[in-house]
Amino acid sequence: MRKTANVYVVVSLVATDVVMVVVAYLLAYYTRFQSNFIAVQEMHSLATYTGLMLLQAALVPPVFAVQGLYRLRRIPSWTEEFYGIFSAISITSLVVLAAGAFASRDFAYSRIMLALSWLFCIWLVIMGRVVHWRLRMAIRARGANSDRVLIVGTGEIAKMILDKIRNKPGLGYRAVGFVAEQPGVSAVYGIPVVGLVDDMGALIKEHQISEVIVALPTLSQKQMLDIVSKCQREHVNIRCYPDLFQIMASEVNISDLDGLPLITIKDVALTGWKLAVKRWLDLVGSATGLVLLSPLMLFIAVLVKLTSLSHPAFFVQERVGLDGKPFPMIKFRSMIPEAEQETGPVWAVKGDPRTTKLGAFLRRYSLDELPQLINVLAGEMSLVGPRPERPYFVDQFKEKIPRYYERHNEKAGITGWAQVNGLRGNTSIEERTAYDLWYVENWTLWLDIKILIRSLFVIFGDKNAY
Repeated sequence: MRKTANVYVVVSLVATDVVMVVVAYLLAYYTRFQSNFIAVQEMHSLATYTGLMLLQAALVPPVFAVQGLYRLRRIPSWTEEFYGIFSAISITSLVVLAAGAFASRDFAYSRIMLALSWLFCIWLVIMGRVVHWRLRMAIRARGANSDRVLIVGTGEIAKMILDKIRNKPGLGYRAVGFVAEQPGVSAVYGIPVVGLVDDMGALIKEHQISEVIVALPTLSQKQMLDIVSKCQREHVNIRCYPDLFQIMASEVNISDLDGLPLITIKDVALTGWKLAVKRWLDLVGSATGLVLLSPLMLFIAVLVKLTSLSHPAFFVQERVGLDGKPFPMIKFRSMIPEAEQETGPVWAVKGDPRTTKLGAFLRRYSLDELPQLINVLAGEMSLVGPRPERPYFVDQFKEKIPRYYERHNEKAGITGWAQVNGLRGNTSIEERTAYDLWYVENWTLWLDIKILIRSLFVIFGDKNAY
């Protein structure tokens, strides 16, 4: 049933892509020859371009399939989707251009028309896919084509996974129940504990499970292998939440000491040319940002000052940066004066009463972070990197989370890999650490650019921004 539904989804996605290509050609023809936006020296009929349009519409599905653009993802990476579509449309457009030149040697196609069709194809296909994905999310949120899920574990990680499932109904997960390691717990957040780990095979059959999420780091190797075996036997997908050792051992070397195997944790700090390239991007990006955004920053500063006459518009707070050294991070003031006088250092929460009305708006769209471009220009921060924490929290986290302090081998960033993946605000520190370390270990200039582009989209849809 679910596989059949997925086939229909893919077929509808192919149809959407083809329709968007046809619409793109029609829009390009109208813009070039009918709209009067561009001077027309020689009128061409729409029939002249029909062959090219049909050829491109026929090429799109196989080329997209080769590019992996018909692999269904619950939450697609729109940056990767854009570049995949950009590449695929460019390939098909070149083939169409070559075919047109070969078939009509005595006729010159309008170069502006072909350029417009290429540009409109890219953007309309992307827009069509966004609408298609949102419709899929809406249908899944109503319970259609959902995956019945068992969560193995009853602890904090299992609860966090359940929260994720409940907060994103459009993902199409339906939590059927929890599986405990030992008897004793009957329900978690209103969801029943349906059995024990040893009964996994029977539970999968009984509850018609399509996916198992393992959220129990204390499982023995034998238990884990047994779960994997039973899931594979029942053709059920299995996902595992990484434990702290997996976070810690994401970048290791195996060596030996006179025949005794040892694991060496690699140093993840950027060095040499990578450091120079990253600093170049920071300088160019921060200087350009300060110039372009200075009118907006001045306007925000005036608004903040008008709503808080007796206090400065900027708020400077000590944060921990490169090599664990503190630095003064600059923000626009978004909270009432002396907000932590009674509570001490605490994280902001949704609907935080300490936040001013203007401050809530600034924090919702990350506008309060704009002055940190000054920190970047001064070399205290980077455009992209692990978000800096206050010393109070750093002292707590470094005692609990392996390799947490290695985040400080790099400059703190205005945005980061964890933030564009939804880990912002009061979210899991373990997850953030894993994402931050992965970023450092896999750094490229292109990765920084990708994160900066994704950040622009995340600003308007991040529910953890408060």
